[in-house]
Amino acid sequence: MPIKSLLLHVLLAALSLSGAGSVLAAGLNDVNAVPHLNNAGREGYQDFLRAGTHRAFAIAPGGAWSWKSGEVTADMASDGALQTCQNSTRQTCVLYALDDQVVFNAKDWNTLWRPYRNRAEAAKSGTGSARGERFFDLAIKSPAGKAMKLSDLRGKVLLVHFWGTWCPPCRNEMPELEKLHKALGSSSDIQLVLLQMREDYGTASLWADAQGFRLPLFDSGVVDAGSDTLTLAGGKHIRDRELARVFPTTYVLDKHGMVVFSHVGPVSGWLQYLPFLRDTAASSGK
Repeated sequence: MPIKSLLLHVLLAALSLSGAGSVLAAGLNDVNAVPHLNNAGREGYQDFLRAGTHRAFAIAPGGAWSWKSGEVTADMASDGALQTCQNSTRQTCVLYALDDQVVFNAKDWNTLWRPYRNRAEAAKSGTGSARGERFFDLAIKSPAGKAMKLSDLRGKVLLVHFWGTWCPPCRNEMPELEKLHKALGSSSDIQLVLLQMREDYGTASLWADAQGFRLPLFDSGVVDAGSDTLTLAGGKHIRDRELARVFPTTYVLDKHGMVVFSHVGPVSGWLQYLPFLRDTAASSGK
């Protein structure tokens, strides 16, 4: 057996015998224990469970996943699953299961948005919407109606969410965002910034109030359904599709305004991201 495979099997055996606290205490067949998977991902995991050895299942924050089976060695299966997963995301892919073992490290999972840029590194970064870029400084209004810039919230971790009441997936996602907002409580260093798209602020806020949501709705400045541009702090404009090719779209920014995570479409289970947000709040901003 190759040395790499031998070491891998030794590690798996040690984890199995020790019950190490860093490994998720979940059975291999517990599909619902695999974090961040949507329905397609859960179906993919069930296919993985039916496959023969050697097999591996990889995941990444945000829901990217992949699996390989029928490989000659365990390390070939793990390498293949990780590479295919990594091809579909800018987030870091990790192994969840290998052959008949859950090898997922729950403790390290919540740190996968790292490394965060320090102040000097962030200052040299280009502007954009990709991971590792400083997000566009939008001119917006606070929930109280005060004119401000997104950069006025620097020093906080921001969850910037583009949505609209005319968008069924956006409406369906709101209860999950409400749960996250309530779980954050009085947190002073994590801020949700919900910005309405292609409708006026009054329409968005009236709908949210009617549903009983108490989410922090900021005003994007959009005034009607025909508006597809947002204003930047310097007075220039940017088309909304440059930030969100579909709605909803969400970005997480660290305390320097750097993009550490983005997601196109609705997120299933926003509470799963709370440990990530808290890690960002505790570890960025230096």
